[in-house]
Amino acid sequence: MLSGVSLFQDAASEMLYPVLPLFLTGVLGAPPSVVGLIEGLAEGTASILKAASGWLADRWRRKPLIAAGYGLSSVSKLLIGFATAWPLVLVARVADRTGKGIRGAPRDALIADDTTKADRGRAFGFHRAADTLGAVIGPLIGLAFYYALDQQMRPLFFIAFIPAAISVGLIAFVHERTTTHQERTEAIARRGGTLPPAYRRVVAFLAVFGLVNFTDALLLLRAKELGLGFAGVVVVYTLYNATYSLLSYPAGVWSDRVPRRKVFALGIGVFAVAYLGLGIATSAAWVWVLLPVYGAFTALTDGVSRAWVADLAPDATGTALGVYAGVSGAASIAAGVWAGLAWGETGRLPLVISGSVAAVLATVLWVAGGRLESTSPPSSS
Repeated sequence: MLSGVSLFQDAASEMLYPVLPLFLTGVLGAPPSVVGLIEGLAEGTASILKAASGWLADRWRRKPLIAAGYGLSSVSKLLIGFATAWPLVLVARVADRTGKGIRGAPRDALIADDTTKADRGRAFGFHRAADTLGAVIGPLIGLAFYYALDQQMRPLFFIAFIPAAISVGLIAFVHERTTTHQERTEAIARRGGTLPPAYRRVVAFLAVFGLVNFTDALLLLRAKELGLGFAGVVVVYTLYNATYSLLSYPAGVWSDRVPRRKVFALGIGVFAVAYLGLGIATSAAWVWVLLPVYGAFTALTDGVSRAWVADLAPDATGTALGVYAGVSGAASIAAGVWAGLAWGETGRLPLVISGSVAAVLATVLWVAGGRLESTSPPSSS
């Protein structure tokens, strides 16, 4: 049921993802700097709230937090539709990301609660597959309505509210075990609320990777610079999400059978290939190959990382997942800042830098990643 909730909400969100920058600049007349300001403030808000909501999810019921988060994100889409100036879009985007920050960790913790280490990977993989299926459906629906409505953007925000509202309605059918709160409270008391050293080492490594994993919006900008038009960008972005959706469940199943760090390391390797390829590509034809390949990276890392983190902190999954999401979000913002400043006219330099660093990190994680998860203290030698 949580997967269905995410599917409908992501269909609504991704229907608008390629449209919002064009709506801001083309319809409302905002300069590109305002687009960056809005997205930066929105993502920063989400990153801060992810850690806080995870902490709260370990001390309160998770379902109300999930409902509040999805509800807030749904209403924000209507607000953008009514906007006649960019400040209202800023308010709406911050509200949307606030909703994402509130719901993410409690939702993932609820999934972790109902699974064991033996099947947690496939559970998160199934959820990510459904979530990303919405990201396949949403842009296609948005593109169809965009042309059906004579290339008008504003009606799309009202249309997107429909699947968003359905997602909120489905939360009524989500069941949370009544003993979960008591069990979490007792577990946190036993551990003193601390997160294990192995967890902290893994999250630190993931944060380092996050510093070179900048926003996908820049990848779409690179696709445009290589020659793709609006429709081409939307279609290739849909292909990326299709790969992500199709491979998420198999990746989760695989991570239940082999160390999750190995699956994640392979994903970083795929990331390196995609970034380096996009960095040295000279024609739009390569985008049609590399963006779907890039979808395999997300499939191999997104749900797997959540299962990995939950494994390492079984007595405080909400806090653990929230802190991880917050740290990753902060690293992503930093990555977007330096990549944006280094982008120049083509974006080749940041793509090559990120791809090269990722190749090194993938090798280190594959060869020596077991030390991150070790419960014994590191050797003084």
